[in-house]
Amino acid sequence: MASISKVSILDYFNIVFEGENGKIESNCKACGTRIQAKRSVTSNFVTHLKVLISEAIAKMLVQDLQPASLVDLRGFRELLQLLEPRYTPEPPRYLHTQLLPAYAYQAQLATRQALASALSLSLSVSLWRGFLGTAAGVNTGYLGVTCHFLSSDWQMRSALLACLPLVGGLSANRVLAEFEEVCVAHGVSGRAFRVVADPFPAETHPSCRLPGFCIHGNPGDDADEEEEESGDEGGEREGAVEQEDWWEGGLGSGRIDCFCCSLGQCVRDGLLSSSPLLSSTLAKASSFYNYVTSAVPHDKLVGLLGGGLGGAGSSRDGERDWAVQLKVLRGLLDSAEFLEDVSDRADLVLSGQEVALLRELTDTLEPFTEAWDMVHTHRQGDRHVSISLALPCVLGLRKHLSECVSPQLPCLLLGLSQAVERRLAPILEDPLYVTATTLDPQFKLTWSSDPDWHRQVLLDEVTKHTQTQGPSMELTPQAQSPDAALSPASSPLPSSTSLSRPCKLFSFIKQRPTAQAKSVEQELAGYLREEPTEEEPLHYWRRKTIDFPQLSQVAKRAFTVPAGTSTVETIFTSARHWLQPGRGRALPKNLETLIYLKTNYRLLWT
Repeated sequence: MASISKVSILDYFNIVFEGENGKIESNCKACGTRIQAKRSVTSNFVTHLKVLISEAIAKMLVQDLQPASLVDLRGFRELLQLLEPRYTPEPPRYLHTQLLPAYAYQAQLATRQALASALSLSLSVSLWRGFLGTAAGVNTGYLGVTCHFLSSDWQMRSALLACLPLVGGLSANRVLAEFEEVCVAHGVSGRAFRVVADPFPAETHPSCRLPGFCIHGNPGDDADEEEEESGDEGGEREGAVEQEDWWEGGLGSGRIDCFCCSLGQCVRDGLLSSSPLLSSTLAKASSFYNYVTSAVPHDKLVGLLGGGLGGAGSSRDGERDWAVQLKVLRGLLDSAEFLEDVSDRADLVLSGQEVALLRELTDTLEPFTEAWDMVHTHRQGDRHVSISLALPCVLGLRKHLSECVSPQLPCLLLGLSQAVERRLAPILEDPLYVTATTLDPQFKLTWSSDPDWHRQVLLDEVTKHTQTQGPSMELTPQAQSPDAALSPASSPLPSSTSLSRPCKLFSFIKQRPTAQAKSVEQELAGYLREEPTEEEPLHYWRRKTIDFPQLSQVAKRAFTVPAGTSTVETIFTSARHWLQPGRGRALPKNLETLIYLKTNYRLLWT
C-alpha cells in the first residue's frame, strides 16, 4: 500500500485539544473517532484513514454484491486517484481472504451473543437452486438460514446465520444436515418455535411476472429463465415424494410454509390460467411503456408510471416482480392520455378495449398487491412482519374474489379463487394463525365469524404451551425451552415492599391479601374486554406482561414467526446475475460472504 503523505493529513480531522508538548487530540470528520498523536508523528492519523477508506470499499462491495477484483479495474483506480491520490487500495486477495472474512467473523460473534439471551426465536430456511450450464452439467444452490428472535428488551431482530453453497445438487438429507450444523454452531438447535420453509424439493423462487409484460427486458433473460425452470424437471419429479418425506420429517411439526411465497404462488397460478388475449395485450402495453420511458425526457415522467419507476433508474427486481409491474401498469393506464400526446408511435397506443381489459386485471389483483406490500419484508424497510397479518389477508382476499366481477377475465378470477382455497384457506383453521391474529391488539377477535370457537382455540393453545413450558413446540421434542426461566410458575411477581414480612413497627397495618394468579380464561377475558389498539404488538405485550403473563408467554413466541420472505431471499433475487454463471459470468469466490454481510449489514455498520 502506498503511504499517505503527512502533509495536510490533519485536514481529515477536527483538532479539539493541543498541548504544549505538541500532543494533539482530534475527531475524525468521517466517523467521529477520537485520535491522539503528536504533530510530528502522525502515524495514528494515517493508519486510521487507511482503515476508514478500506472499510468504505468493503461496504461498497457488500452493498452492491461486487467481487473483490473490482478494485483492480482501471475505472475504479482512476476514481480513487481523483478523490485521494495518496491512497492505493488493498489487493483483491487481501479483501476476499482477510478483510471480508474478518467482518463476517465479527457479525457471527455479535449474532451468537444476541441469540444466547434471546427470549424466543423462529427460523426461516431459504433455498436458491440453479444450473451451471449444460457444459458443466452441475446443479448448484445456496442455503440461507435466518433467525428471527426477540431480544431481552423485547426488540425483534433478524440475522442471517449462514449462507452456504450447495454444489452438486440439492437433496433433502444434505440440506437438513447443513441446517442442523448451522443451528448447533449458533446455539439454537432445539430452540426454534417455528421453522418457515417451503415444501421440498424447493422451487428456485420462480419469478412471478405478468405474462408478456417485459419492461426494459432482454429476450435472452426470459429464455434462460424458462430453461432454468423446466431444465431437469422430469428427473427431479422421480424422487420428489421421498425427498419431501425427508424434509417434513427432518423439520418436524414446527415447519410452516412462508405466507409471502404462498401468496405469490396464488397470483402465479391465476396468471397461468388467464387467456392468451391478456398476454398479447400486456406485451403491447410493455412495448408502449418501454418506448415512452426511452423516448420521453425523464423529468416529464416524474410522478407517472408507478411513481417514476422506469428509464435508466429501473431495477431488475422490478422487472421480475409482479407487484411492481402492476403498479407500473396502473400508472401507465392512469397517464394514458398524456402519454398518447407525447408519443409519436400510434401503433403502440392502447385502444379503449385494451385499456378496459388491463383495468380489469389491475382491479382484480389490487388486493393481492396490497397484501404483498403489507407482508413482504423488503417493502417494509426490512421491518419484521409477523404471521398475525396472514389470516386477515386471506379473509380479505376471499371476500374480494367472491364479490369481484370479471367479464373479460373469468379464467383469471377462477384461477385465483381456486389457488386461494388450495394454498391459503387452511390458514383460517390453523391454531397458530388464529392465536397470532387474536393476540395482535389491532385485531383481537374483530375478524371472527365465530368468536366462541376461536376463543376456545386460543385457550387450548395457550394452555398447551404454558403447561408444557414450550418443549412440545420446539424443533426437537427433547429440547428444553429457553423460556422456562421466564414462565409464570418460576417467576412470581415480586412483592412491592418488605411489608409482606412480619414487622412490629407496622403491626397496626393489616396484612394485604396475596394476589391470586389469574387463570388463562380470566386473562383472555380481560384482554378481549380492552378496545383494539394500533399499538405495535410487541410494544403492547411488553407493557402487558404483568397483567397477562400467560398470554404474553405465547405472544412472544408467535410474533417471532415471519409472514414475509427473509432478506436473504431478496438478495438471492438481486444476485441472479452472479448466481447463474452459466451465462458466462464468473462466480465470485466470496459470494456467500458478500451475501452474509449484506444481510447482516446492520449488525456491523449502523
